[in-house]
Amino acid sequence: MTLIMNYWWALVACAFCMTCWGSWSNTQKLAAKSWRFELFYWDYIIGLVLTAVVWGFTFGTFGDQGRTFIADLKQANLQSIGYAMAGGAVWNIGNLLFVMAIALAGMAVAFPIGGGIAWLGGIFLNYFIENQAAQMGGSSKVMLFTGVAIIFVAIYLSMAAYKKLAAHQKKPSTKGIMLSVVAGFFFALFYGLVVKSFDPTIAAGGAGKFGPFSGTLFFTLGALVTTVIFNPIVMKKPVQGDPVTFQQYFAGGFKTHLIGVFGGLIWASGMAVSFMAIKSTDPAVSYALSNASPVVAILWGVFIWKEFKGAPEGTNRLLAIMFSLFLAGLVIIGASKFIDKKPEVTTPPATVIDVPDMPETPALPEVPDMPEVPSIN
Repeated sequence: MTLIMNYWWALVACAFCMTCWGSWSNTQKLAAKSWRFELFYWDYIIGLVLTAVVWGFTFGTFGDQGRTFIADLKQANLQSIGYAMAGGAVWNIGNLLFVMAIALAGMAVAFPIGGGIAWLGGIFLNYFIENQAAQMGGSSKVMLFTGVAIIFVAIYLSMAAYKKLAAHQKKPSTKGIMLSVVAGFFFALFYGLVVKSFDPTIAAGGAGKFGPFSGTLFFTLGALVTTVIFNPIVMKKPVQGDPVTFQQYFAGGFKTHLIGVFGGLIWASGMAVSFMAIKSTDPAVSYALSNASPVVAILWGVFIWKEFKGAPEGTNRLLAIMFSLFLAGLVIIGASKFIDKKPEVTTPPATVIDVPDMPETPALPEVPDMPEVPSIN
């Protein structure tokens, strides 16, 4: 398989994941013009699974690090499969709630609230439950809690901005916010479960046998199973509008279905790349950077989709402050891991002094033997 072994390239991979996870919902917005999200979701999940397979047979097969994708699947055990599929199931329940929240409240609200709660919860789990707290000094902990507090304020401002807009448009705001909050708690749990399925030599905290690509595949299979169970219920009991049927799904055009598949491709590609880099960072750093997707989604929702166009006075100021706080929190939390790290002390090489060889002592002249004294009889 191919893994990212350089730390700085690993950070680039996390930034790529952040962009993917903050951008996939644009496909839902595109499809929503003529396609309900309950129908969109089937194509989205199909896109997740197909993308995981493609990554497995490409980057998971070629390269000189670790086992190949097929070899990894052959040595899988039930524990690894269980952790990865459980992560997919937990994430998918949260994501179903999340797309409902997007349909009701928009990206600029659902991402800061749901994504923000997921971010905070995941950081706590990775830093404390995964024994990261024991590795942190006092300054690191202060910075971590400072970043957490800043993002908490940003989430509150997002709620306040949406309430202002909802009151102005005379539409209920509570349902969209509550769906985002509950989705965020589910999102906070999934990443650690998938990491548990990894080989410990691949990811710190791993307790299974998977590499990144086989773990990603079984994650998507867990999402597929829960979609088959729960999405028909959502279709019959939608959060808004009339119920939808499978007949409507199969009546959709090729382009409409392709948009949903493309959304799954974007999200799953972000996950695969993030896990390719997890060996060069650690789960805490990888999670914190990859899950900064609300920052990207805010830009899409506010500037591209104009979700707050016509909002009452003061709303734009709240959004600007919210976005700034998210960025500040991201930087502070990311830096908290390194603030107490002591620089490596290198011992300078010992100075070797050449001592010249002592001159050889000249040999003493030989003393002639004494003549024998004649004996006296």
